This record gives sequence, structure tokens and C-alpha cells, in this order.
Amino acid sequence: MDYVRTRWAADPRAAFAVTVEGEVVGSNFATNWGSVGFFGPLTVRPDLWDQGIGRRLMEPVIDCFDAWGNRHLGLFTFSHSPKHLELYRRYGFWPRFLTAIMKKQVAGGAEVPGRVLYGELPAAGRPDALNLCRALTGAVYEGLSLEREIVAVHAQGLGDTVLLQGAGSELDGLAVCHCGAGSEAGTDVCFVKFGAVRPGPEAADRFERLLDACERLAAERGLGQLDAGMNLGHPDAYRRMIDRGFRTWLQGVTMHKPNEPGYSQPDAYVIDDWR
Repeated sequence: MDYVRTRWAADPRAAFAVTVEGEVVGSNFATNWGSVGFFGPLTVRPDLWDQGIGRRLMEPVIDCFDAWGNRHLGLFTFSHSPKHLELYRRYGFWPRFLTAIMKKQVAGGAEVPGRVLYGELPAAGRPDALNLCRALTGAVYEGLSLEREIVAVHAQGLGDTVLLQGAGSELDGLAVCHCGAGSEAGTDVCFVKFGAVRPGPEAADRFERLLDACERLAAERGLGQLDAGMNLGHPDAYRRMIDRGFRTWLQGVTMHKPNEPGYSQPDAYVIDDWR
């Protein structure tokens, strides 16, 4: 229910439902990340499965993507379910990458140089911070923007966004984090909904620093577990998470439209799972 509540509040115009005799029997939510769009969770009441409701919930979401002009579309679904894969294939989505939903126990977390929280910035400084975030994500994939997520997390009090200041005026990294009960994380969990670091020769070091900064946030909030989704199209990032104690507890597959990797390049250090 927290997924539904937070995503509806973030953009009610991108939330859709099917009703039967006045009762909601299914829902779906579209998300706009600039050049990237994804949707979910798509849910249908179990006694009404296989009656075309899932297809009805796909139609307005595709219309959203067309109106927003997203260039690359995606979703996360069950990797073992032919039914789900076939439904989304009808709309041009193709399975590309396994995605590991990973977790680790929070070990305390040391201070991280250059770490700033978006929620602690003065109101006058937030527009500049969002511009820096947009420049960072645009360097990962042209047009990718997490501005809506950052603002929604702050406005709804769901957690905070970790910012890593670089040596110059650029950001080294950012991570949009949900914290605890009432957010998409759940009780005693810090969930990294999206994280990325500036590409380049030192990206791997920046990524490890970002992981440290997220764990520090979890420790400050008194949360015992840190969760993050890792697309296995990023093999070195995945290895570094394992080396830092993350373990997989759920696995799914991301489906893409068009049938291209998007920002899932091997040399990109990105945390996300499109759930």
C-alpha cells in the first residue's frame, strides 16, 4: 500500500485504476524520469485475473509516456512468469537484464567527506542542487532526470536525497532514499530507490563512497537494513555491492522499450530496479 500511496501523491495524473461496480479491482502508476519512463506496480484483484484488466491498465500508461516524450521505457517484473513477459511484450517491451534486489545489515557508517542531504539545504539553495542533479544524471544517460523523485521524497517526508559534492562545482553522486515505515522502504529499512555517480575514470571509487553515504543515512535514522536494486547489466557495480556485504533476497527482470540497454551500460554505476 505504501507504493500506491507515495506514487499517487507524487503525480495523481499518472495513477490509473479499473473499477467494477464501484470497486477498485486494479491499478497502475507511470513514472517520468525525463527521457526515461517506467511503470508499476500493476496490480489486479486475483479473482479477476485473465479477464483483460491488465491490458486496460497498460493503455493509459502508454499514453502518458507518449505525452511526456520519454525515449526509453521500462518495467520490473517476475523473471519466472511467462504470463507477465507476454503481456508486456505485446506493448513492445523486451526482457533484457536480471535485477537483484539486495540488502545488508547497517553497520553504523562513518562520516563521508562531501556528503550533503537535500532536505538540509536552505530552500533558496535547492533549485541549484536540482540543476546539479540533472547534470549528473544527464551525464549517465541523456535527458535522465530524478527531479520529480527528489522533490516528492522531500515533500512527502519519505526520506532524503544524499548528495556527494565533488572537488569542483559538480556533484560526484546522488541517491534518492526512502526511510522507514510509511515510505516504500518499510519498517526499519532504508531503500535506495535510485543512485548514480558521475561517469569517468574514478566512477568506481565514487560509487563506493555513495554506498557509504547511504549507509550513514540509514544509521542516522536508526534503521537496521539497507536495500538497493542492482541491474546486472552493471557487473562491476554489482560486485562492489557484494564486497560490501549486500546479498540478494529477490530477483526479477527489467523489460525495455525499445530493445536497447538504455543507461544499463557495463561502465555505469547506477542503483535502481524500476519496481
